[in-house]
Amino acid sequence: MTKSELRQKYKRLRAEMTETEIDNESLKIANKCLELDIWNFEYYHLFLSIKRQKEINTEYILQIIYGKDGNVVVPKMDISERSLSHFLLTDSTSLKLNDWNIPEPQNGIQVFPSQIDVVFIPLMAFDKIGNRIGYGKGFYDGFLKDCKADVIKIGLSFFSSEDNIIPTELHDIPLDFCVTPDKIYKFNSKV
Repeated sequence: MTKSELRQKYKRLRAEMTETEIDNESLKIANKCLELDIWNFEYYHLFLSIKRQKEINTEYILQIIYGKDGNVVVPKMDISERSLSHFLLTDSTSLKLNDWNIPEPQNGIQVFPSQIDVVFIPLMAFDKIGNRIGYGKGFYDGFLKDCKADVIKIGLSFFSSEDNIIPTELHDIPLDFCVTPDKIYKFNSKV
């Protein structure tokens, strides 16, 4: 399958999920994340869910990070530059939906990619060797190349890995882990 066909396949699969299923599966994913040896770091980058895209509800992971005394960093998109900037999420951070209905910080303390220890990555699909397909705009690949070499990259998915290897390009950055409701896939991880 092409990347485009895979995106369509997983959009259909997500569309079939009910809100209750999304919530239950998101909680299972968060509980699976607790099995990872990643909870002694300082900065955790977490995407805030796009509800209309039926993404994983990351609120559960957010609560885990806070419970472990970690700092949550959230992205803000610059659509024209296809880049992300990153801000510490605090009680005083004001969030607003952008043009793509993604909740984003409107203010706050900026955090640089080189400071981030763990990145939770949204995706549409992934394969058994850690390649992933996002929404196709390249925001995360651009961001990940600016992170430190040992940043831990964790994909989150409702679904199992694709059996066939996903086609990649030079700028694609593979995952270290992908967490699903039932399994943690480990790739070339440093942890």
